[in-house]
Amino acid sequence: MRIALATAQAAAASGETPVGAVIVNPTTGEVIATGANGPIASHDPTAHAEIVAIRAAARKLGNYRLSGLTLVVTLEPCAMCAGAISHARIGRLVIGAADEKGGAVMHGPRFFDQPTCHWRPQVTFGVLATESAQLLRGFFRARRS
Repeated sequence: MRIALATAQAAAASGETPVGAVIVNPTTGEVIATGANGPIASHDPTAHAEIVAIRAAARKLGNYRLSGLTLVVTLEPCAMCAGAISHARIGRLVIGAADEKGGAVMHGPRFFDQPTCHWRPQVTFGVLATESAQLLRGFFRARRS
């Protein structure tokens, strides 16, 4: 999660919403890919941190299936990202802060609980949640002032 937080801080420094993601091989500890939020700079509404990391990992591994890998993200994924996580067959999802408005894992549609969801990762919630939430709050507080 510390790597994901550092990636989120880099996103904030470039004016993007501070969300970071890391894909790790839990067996070896190898970081396969990282992703930072980038919709503004890339002019791509799908450039959420999770999507960026999933795309990078798939390219690196030469496979669109990321079975057995762990995705660590600083903010609860939205419905789009939850769908991508399911399609990629991510084995485990580790989430920092909750997103009561836009989240889709523990809030909102609870994507992985839906009967139409074909793949459900193991989910761990609340890892470094305070640090993740503080980064987001600080970013938006500065933008409003």
